[in-house]
Amino acid sequence: MGPPLLLACLLAPLCARGASPAQPGAAAPGSPQAWRQHEGPRRVKRAWVIPPISVSENHKRIPHLLVQIKSDKQQPGGVIYSIKGPGVDEEPLGIFSIDKFSGKVFLNAMLDREENDRFRLKAFALDLGGVTLEDPTDLEIIVVDQNDNRPLFQQDTFTGRVVEGAVPGTCVMTVDATDADDPDTDNAALRYSILEQGAGGMFSINATTGQICTARPGLDRETVGVYNLTVQAADMSGDGLTTTATAVIYLEDINDNPPEFTKEEFSMEVEEQAASVDVGKVFVHDKDLAGSPNWLAKFTILEGDPEGVFAIRTDPYTNDGVLSVAKPLDHEVRDRFELTMSVQNEQPLEPTAPASPRALATVRVRVRDVNEAPIFRENPRRVSVLEGAPPGTPVTTYTASDPDTRQLQTLTYALLYDPADWLQLDPHLGTVRTKRELLHPSAFLQGGWYIALVLARDDAEPPLSATGTLSIEILEVNDHAPLLQPPAGVVCGRPGRGGTLLLGATDDDRPPHAAPFHFQLSPQHPQLARNWSITRFNVTHAVLAVLVELPEGPYSLPLLLRDSGTPPQERQQLLNISVCHCGRDGTCEDGVLAAATAGAGITLGALMIILGSSILLLVLAGLGAARARGRRRALRKGLLQRSRDDMRDNILNYDEQGGGEEDQDAYDINQLRHPELFSPRAKPPVRRDAPLSSATPPAPRKLPNSPSDIEDFINEGLEAADNDPSVPPYDTALIYDYEGSGSVASPLSSIVSSLMDEDQDYDYLSEWGPRFRRLADLYGQ
Repeated sequence: MGPPLLLACLLAPLCARGASPAQPGAAAPGSPQAWRQHEGPRRVKRAWVIPPISVSENHKRIPHLLVQIKSDKQQPGGVIYSIKGPGVDEEPLGIFSIDKFSGKVFLNAMLDREENDRFRLKAFALDLGGVTLEDPTDLEIIVVDQNDNRPLFQQDTFTGRVVEGAVPGTCVMTVDATDADDPDTDNAALRYSILEQGAGGMFSINATTGQICTARPGLDRETVGVYNLTVQAADMSGDGLTTTATAVIYLEDINDNPPEFTKEEFSMEVEEQAASVDVGKVFVHDKDLAGSPNWLAKFTILEGDPEGVFAIRTDPYTNDGVLSVAKPLDHEVRDRFELTMSVQNEQPLEPTAPASPRALATVRVRVRDVNEAPIFRENPRRVSVLEGAPPGTPVTTYTASDPDTRQLQTLTYALLYDPADWLQLDPHLGTVRTKRELLHPSAFLQGGWYIALVLARDDAEPPLSATGTLSIEILEVNDHAPLLQPPAGVVCGRPGRGGTLLLGATDDDRPPHAAPFHFQLSPQHPQLARNWSITRFNVTHAVLAVLVELPEGPYSLPLLLRDSGTPPQERQQLLNISVCHCGRDGTCEDGVLAAATAGAGITLGALMIILGSSILLLVLAGLGAARARGRRRALRKGLLQRSRDDMRDNILNYDEQGGGEEDQDAYDINQLRHPELFSPRAKPPVRRDAPLSSATPPAPRKLPNSPSDIEDFINEGLEAADNDPSVPPYDTALIYDYEGSGSVASPLSSIVSSLMDEDQDYDYLSEWGPRFRRLADLYGQ
C-alpha cells in the first residue's frame, strides 16, 4: 500500500469521528473532563508523535523549516497549532515559531551548541473553538555540533624546573588545553606537540597528556640555563584548529664546578702593629649559580702562618677571599710572609662532577716598618724609699725601650705627674732622685704610696711617647717617740679610793713602729716606786696608782715612754699630778673646800683658766670690733688706694687690750724680716708657772732669714712647745707675753702672786655681766 493510501486510511476515521454529532451529557470539547472520559488506552496517531529533530549550529538559511505536525481530529483547516518552551516563549525568545494552521515549525535564528545543545518544546492542537484535540506532545530539537572553537591553553606561559644533568625521561611539567566543542566528537579531540625548543632537542611532549619530559642527557646550566619551548594544541586529533603557548624550563644548579683562583700568586703590604685590618683580597671564579651555596667559596691558609697571625674570610657579595691581620705584626721580628691558600665550596661537589685538582694560590705579604712608641717593660715600677730621705737620694732608674731596633732613635724622659714636686728626673738616663724630703704623713700619699708618671719620647717625625707609672712606697721609719696624753691629771691621795689615773700616749709613726706602748717610772728616780706604780691597761694606755697615802698638792713624776718600733724610740716626760682631798666616795672634793685644803691646787688652776679664757675672749672681741671699724674707716678715706706705706710692715693698734694703756707703739715686724739687726739684750724672763724640773731650758731658735719662712718658723715653734717636757699642765695659767710697764690695770700674773684666796678681791666679778654671775656668787662673798 503506498503512502497516499496510508495517509488516507489514517485520516478516514478521524474525519468520521469529527462528523458524528455530540452525545447528550458529554463534556465540552477541549476541557480536562473530556480527556478523562476517554475509556481505556488509545493509540496515538503517528503524525502526532514527533521524533527528535536535529539541526546544525550556525545554520545560516533563516527561516528554516524544521518539521510539520498534524492532528487527524479535524478536517484540514479546523485545527489550531501552537508550541511553547525555551526558544519560543522562554529565554532565549524568538528562536522557533509555528504556523498555527499548517503546523510547520521554523528556525528563526542561528544556533550555538556551546550555549544550548538542545531545546525541549511542547506542541498543542486545538479546534477553532479552543477545545483541545490532542494531548500535548514533546518536540525535542537537538543542535548538531560543528568545529567552530579552537583549543585554549589554561595559561599563556607555563613554567617548570629541572636540575641540570637530569637523566632522559625526567618529567618537568604538563601543559593543558581545553576545547569548547562537543567532547564526544573529534571537534574536541586534542593533540599536543612542540613546535620549537632550540638546538639539541632536549625535551619531548606526550601528544595526548601534554606532559613535557627530558629527551636527551647533557643538560648544563652553565651552558644553557633557560629553555623556551613553543607548544601547540590541535583539535580533530591534530588535524583541526590549533593554538600555541610558551613553556619556560629553568635548569636548577648543582655543585658541579669547583672554585678556581684567578691567578696563582698575589702580593700585598701591611703596616706593622696594625691589628684587625684588611690586608688585601684574593680573587676566585666559580661557574655555579652566584649567591647559592654551590657558589660560595671557603678559604684555608695551609702554610706560612704557624702562629695564626692572619685570618681570611669570604666576601659574601663578590665571593673573594679577604685577608686580614689577626695579631699585631712586628717588622723587627719578621718583615715578610709567604702564605699558601686553598679554596673550595661550602657545599661538597656532586659525584657526577668531573674530577679536578685542588685550587691553590700563593700570597706574599710584606710588613712595612713604621715608627713605634717606646715601651716601659715594667709598668708600673714599684720601689720603696725610707721616709725622711734627704734630697738627692736615688730612687730608681726608670727607662723605656724603643721597639724600632732598625731605626736610630734617642729617648728622652720627663716627669708627667709629680703632685708633691718631690722628684727630679734625668732626661737622658731616666734616673729618679728625691728633690725634697719625703714627708709622712702627707696628703699626696695613698695608703703609704706616692704615685708619679714618667713620660718617654723618641725623636722621630712625628715623635711618639709612652707613659710609665712609678709607684714609690714610703717606708715608715721609727723617728718619733711616744707622747704622753694628757701630761697632767688629778688623783685621790688614798690608795684604792680613787687613787688611780688612766694614762695614754700617741705616736706620729705608723704600725709597727707605734703601739703597744710601754709606760714606766723613770729608772733615774727609783724612790718613786715607793709611792707610785704603773700597770698596763691595753696597748695604748696604762694605769697610775697611788701606793701610799699622800698629802694633797702638786707632784711631778718623770715617766719613761717607749714604743714597739725597730729600733724602739723612748722619751722621758713629766707627768704633773695634783693630789686632791678624797671624798667619801673616793673622788676629789670640788669647790671652796678643796681649794682651802689643797692650797694652790687644782681649784686655783681651774679658776685661772676660766679667768684667762674670759679675758682672752674679751680681747679677741675688742680686736675684732676695732679691726672692723678700721676697715670701714679705710674704705671711706681710700687708704688702700692712696697709701704709699707697705701695710705688711706695720701692725696698727685699735683699742688693744693686752699691753696696757701706755703701750701703743706699733710692733715692728722687721724683727721677723731682719732678725740679724736685733739681738737679745737680757736673759729671757723666768716662767714662774713652769713646774719644778732639772731639765735645761732649750736654746733660743734661730729666726727665719726670709719672709717666706715665717710660717715654717711658727709651726716649728709650736711643735717644739708641744713636745717640751718643761711646759706646765693644761689646767694652769700660762704666760703668753710681757705686758709692758706703766699700766693702770693689774697684770694677769697677779692672779698667781699669792697662794691664798684671801688675798684676792673678787668684787669686780659682779660687774662683768650675767655670764660671770655664778663666779661672783662663789668668790664675791
